[in-house]
Amino acid sequence: MQLFKNSKLVNADFKSHQSKMAFIVNNGLIEWVGSQNKVPKHYKISKAVDLKNKLVFPSFIECHTHTIFAGSRAAEFELRNQGISYLEIAQKGGGILASMSATRKAPAGELLKLTQARVNNFLNQGVSTLEIKSGYALDLKNEVKMLEILKKIKGPQIISTFLGAHARPPEFAENSAYLQYLVQKVLPIIKNKNLAKRVDIFIENKFFEKAESIVYLKKAMELGFEITIHANQLSLSTGADLALSLGAQSADHVIHLNDSLIRNFSKSKTVAVLLPLADFYMKCAYPPARKLIDAGACVALATDYNPGSCPSQDLSLVGLLARLEMKMTLPEVFKAYTWGAAKALGIESTEGSLEVKKAANFICTDAELSDFFYSAGRTPAHSLFIRGKEIKTGLS
Repeated sequence: MQLFKNSKLVNADFKSHQSKMAFIVNNGLIEWVGSQNKVPKHYKISKAVDLKNKLVFPSFIECHTHTIFAGSRAAEFELRNQGISYLEIAQKGGGILASMSATRKAPAGELLKLTQARVNNFLNQGVSTLEIKSGYALDLKNEVKMLEILKKIKGPQIISTFLGAHARPPEFAENSAYLQYLVQKVLPIIKNKNLAKRVDIFIENKFFEKAESIVYLKKAMELGFEITIHANQLSLSTGADLALSLGAQSADHVIHLNDSLIRNFSKSKTVAVLLPLADFYMKCAYPPARKLIDAGACVALATDYNPGSCPSQDLSLVGLLARLEMKMTLPEVFKAYTWGAAKALGIESTEGSLEVKKAANFICTDAELSDFFYSAGRTPAHSLFIRGKEIKTGLS
C-alpha cells in the first residue's frame, strides 16, 4: 500500500487544483483521496512517495489509433498536395490497400518492433492507455497476426479493436461478400481467441454503406463485441446516425454533422471522438466541437495516428488544433483526452479520473496545466505512473 503525498491534485473539471493533497494506492487502484493532514491512520502504508508539491492529473488516454502497420505512404502526401483526392488515390490501389500489401508481407517480428517503437512514443507523451486498431491486413491470417502482436506490446495498457471492415480487399468483388466472410470466418475466431472486444467499420461513400454495415454490426454485437464507427468524415453519410441508433461506444471523425445529429449526440451515451490532426493533414473542415460541447454531448480527442491520412503521434498538436480551430477551452481539452477518451473506450468506471476504485494512472510534473497543449511538438517534462508504478519514458 503506497501513500502519495504533498501533491497539487487537479480536480475532475481541470479548472482548479488543491494543494497539499494525498492519495493511497493499493494493488494499482486508488483507495483513498483527500487532504494530506487527514490521511486515515488505520491504513498500513508500506511506502510513502513525496511528490514535492508537483502538479498531479490523470494520464492521457489515446482512444483512436492505427499504430500497427508496415510500409510508408509518404508519396501519397505529395499526391494530395497536387490536388488528387483521398478517394482517387484509394481507387487506384493506394491508401489503405497500399498499407495492406506491406503489412501482409511484414514478418511478425518486424511488425512487433515497429509497433513497439511507436507505442513508446505515445508512452513518452504521458499515455497510459492506448487503443490500436487492426485493419491493415484484411484477411484472416494477417488480421490475427496483427492482433496477436498487440498482446506482446509492453508499456501502456493496449485496447485492441478489430477493424477488418476498413476497406474491401482485392480478393472480394463486393462489400457484402467481404462482410459476410468477416462474420462467418473471422469474427468467431477473433472472439474465441479473445484478440479484441471491440469492432470498428469505415462507413463512407465508396467504402461501406449503411445497409450492409448495419447487418455486419448487429452480427458483431450478437457475438458480444462492443462497436465503434468511423463516421461522417468525408460527407454527411449515415455512419453517425447508425452509431447513435445502435448505441455504439463512439462515432469517430464526425466532421459533417447537422443540428439534428448534434442534438441526438447530446441525448446519447455515444461519444463523439474528434480527430483534428487528421483533418489538418487532409485539409478538411474541423468537427463542430463547440456546438457538441455546448449541447451537452461527450467528446474525446485522439490522434488517429496512421500511415496515410495522419502520420503524426503528436498529442500536443491535437490539443493545440482543438483550442485554435475548434474553440475548445484548455480544461475541455484535458477532459476530452482523459475522461472523454475513457468513455469512448467503455473504461470510464476504472480510468480517466483520479477517484477511489479507479486505476492510479497519473502524470506528475513541475509544469502548469497551461504549459500543455500550447507548444506543438513539445510535452512538458513529467513522470508517468501506471497503476501506481513510475514508468521510465525518457522524460522526467
